[in-house]
Amino acid sequence: MADVAEEMQSLQEKASVWSGVAASDAFAMDETNVFNAVDDDIKPFLNLSTNFYNRVYDDEEWFRSIFAWSRKEDGIRNQYDFFVQRMGGPPLYSQRKGHSALIGCHRPFPVFFKQHRDDYTICSRH
Repeated sequence: MADVAEEMQSLQEKASVWSGVAASDAFAMDETNVFNAVDDDIKPFLNLSTNFYNRVYDDEEWFRSIFAWSRKEDGIRNQYDFFVQRMGGPPLYSQRKGHSALIGCHRPFPVFFKQHRDDYTICSRH
């Protein structure tokens, strides 16, 4: 069990370095209920996820291939369910899929290459 905890710590440290966001800043969102701030409305999260995946599936083939294991509609639903839950709304994601285990789910994907990170970030920001 210590190995898993050490690996998680290592991955969190890498995520912090690669993203340029301190871990303490990343977890600051736990102090605010964003879902309440948008009047408990799911639509902003649905729009964000839809826009993100539309950009992903319109991107270059090498980047789209990272997402080829699932249908676009499933990606949109998984992401907005997760965002709603993570931002203080009802537990849509965990009710449907169980624990998110984001690090494990995303581990096989080559986001450690700068180009992958840049493309993912661009899709997330627009």
